Amino acid sequence: MAITINGTGSITGLTAGGLPDESVTTDDLAADAVTSGKIASGTIVDADVNASAAIADSKLTGTTCKAWVNFDGTLVTNPGSTTGIRASYNVSSITDNGAGDYTLNFTTAMPDTNFAYVCSVGDGDHFSSVRALSFISSTTSTLRILAENNSGTNVDEPQIGIAIFR
Repeated sequence: MAITINGTGSITGLTAGGLPDESVTTDDLAADAVTSGKIASGTIVDADVNASAAIADSKLTGTTCKAWVNFDGTLVTNPGSTTGIRASYNVSSITDNGAGDYTLNFTTAMPDTNFAYVCSVGDGDHFSSVRALSFISSTTSTLRILAENNSGTNVDEPQIGIAIFR
């Protein structure tokens, strides 16, 4: 039985079972024919996706980093600052709330506040003192953190990295 695709996009010659295995190859698909809008939400699992694929986050299961930032806390000097950000994904700016007190502002909000985060903090001197980064509060569009030295004093740190997962 011949399978025919006519000029209007209709397919004839198919049975209820669909296409035989391996009957459609990547050469059969037009460039950019499969878009993020055509993929059901949450259906991509352990995908082998290259950096230029541009698949919407909602299509991926909860195994991806939803936001991350590497910034210099000594350069974050005003609300909505971007001057201290070295690199980021889904972090639009950082608000300076005082010494060592930062609010990360997400470009795209999280679905709720049940996200997890991991972080690192330091000043480049690995041996002089212990550093801590503590959670203060969160909303769907922000995460507020506090950097402290080993004496419990709030300090602006030059090396801060945070990744948020949901």
